[in-house]
Amino acid sequence: MTDPARVVLIPSYNTGARLLETVREARAAWAPVWVVLDGSTDGSGDALRAAFAGDTQLRVLELPENRGKGAAVLHGLRAAEEAGYTHALTMDADGQHPAERIPAFMEAAAANPGALILGLPVFGEDAPLLRVRGRRISNWWAELETLHAGIGDSLFGFRVYPVSALRRIMERTRWMRRFDFDPEAAVRLCWLGAQPINIPAPVRYLGKEEGGVSHFHYGRDNLLLTFMHVRLVLGMLARLPRLAWRRSHRGRLSEPHRPATSRS
Repeated sequence: MTDPARVVLIPSYNTGARLLETVREARAAWAPVWVVLDGSTDGSGDALRAAFAGDTQLRVLELPENRGKGAAVLHGLRAAEEAGYTHALTMDADGQHPAERIPAFMEAAAANPGALILGLPVFGEDAPLLRVRGRRISNWWAELETLHAGIGDSLFGFRVYPVSALRRIMERTRWMRRFDFDPEAAVRLCWLGAQPINIPAPVRYLGKEEGGVSHFHYGRDNLLLTFMHVRLVLGMLARLPRLAWRRSHRGRLSEPHRPATSRS
């Protein structure tokens, strides 16, 4: 499926051979697909260009050094906006995200151009219990920081963003460049007024023998996420009157319509 307004962005850092399979899956579902190599040193760029030689719907962007997932996405957003794209679906390079769900997410974005289309992960038996339970903490904080705007999962990176809005948000802060990107992007877009729309999507956890790669460091990155939530709570307090008004207004709009009963 091809769309001149919506692009798939895949940030990658030393994902190895698994990246090629992820790109193949994404290209089978959508065009165009862009890969942003975040200072990779595993030969990803050469491998991609060789494997997809002649594929005009694949573009490879490269950063000279590793800057983090958020920085790679921002690099892609800037290029996408310059090329005229309005929406970008982000997905991980490690094979966790379901490429076959790309068209459904893009259709939701087309029907709701100002919304934030969020993947709601459906975990299988391969999901590490620590990760499944641990993400509940971040989700609880994200809901608090937005006064329960409806963020189903703050950490799942399979989602569609409005390009221009997210690019402006990211350029106003020096944060959101590493593993704090996904939750902070969702919270700040909700602050801006974007409606979150949650769509279920299966998630896979691949073992090393399957090419699974993870650069998440529990100590360092959990500390980063903790600091992020402290900042976001403070930001929420500064926006509390507006967020409270919006929640009240949203509540009135979401009340179910009850047809008038006829009188005999």
